Amino acid sequence: MKRIVIKVGSHVLTEDGKVALDRLEGLVELIAKLQKSGKELVLVSSGAVAAGYTKISTLDRSKVEQKQALAAIGQPFLLKQYQRAFNRYDILTAQILLTADDFDSRKRTEYAKRAVETLLENKIVPIVNENDVTATEELLFGDNDRLSAHVAYYFDADILAILSDIDAYYTSDPRKNSNAKPRAVVAHLEQEELEEKCTPNGAFATGGIVTKLQAADFLLERGKEMFLASGFDLRDAKSFLLDGEHRGGTHFKRG
Repeated sequence: MKRIVIKVGSHVLTEDGKVALDRLEGLVELIAKLQKSGKELVLVSSGAVAAGYTKISTLDRSKVEQKQALAAIGQPFLLKQYQRAFNRYDILTAQILLTADDFDSRKRTEYAKRAVETLLENKIVPIVNENDVTATEELLFGDNDRLSAHVAYYFDADILAILSDIDAYYTSDPRKNSNAKPRAVVAHLEQEELEEKCTPNGAFATGGIVTKLQAADFLLERGKEMFLASGFDLRDAKSFLLDGEHRGGTHFKRG
């Protein structure tokens, strides 16, 4: 693995109405270690709306224009937290805001790819989020799981690592079935698995396991890999991404 896209969700980044700085800093430490080991990193970060809500909770996130306002408030605040954390490792960051429309245009995709290549050549970590402040609904991915899959594919990453409140893909819903077992490796996803109802855990989450499976399927169909692990406890992610040891989480890859 040379180039890695890491995606982290809103539920991981916020807790009790605040940005979860300990988890954010743990994520940054992991990225710094990966970069030091010679890998190139792109971070796809959710959390703008949730971060905005920590600053002004009177806005109604169920209304599109107020959700967009929360994103506008939260995006620079969240980026500031990342910049502060990355500064400890002397790592510069850059912000990139994308929509689904950007990947529908070869010209826009190429421009974005060139910018990312330039940043990575200079050891700068691009921080990507969906531009939900200005994009209309039909131009949005709607969740950063599928956005991160597009980023991984179009920006030539070797693997996408989704760090989430979901620590693996199980044989059944572990919240409903105590006998559910994590699946270590998944080579193929059936259509019915991709069409289940989305069940996000956090108030600001928009996906749940289904959008993660859709992201994995998008990459599997294109010869790419994905790794799903906990963003609350990074031990599985560290073992897999840093040491090449698969101790926990689910690795989506063709056989």
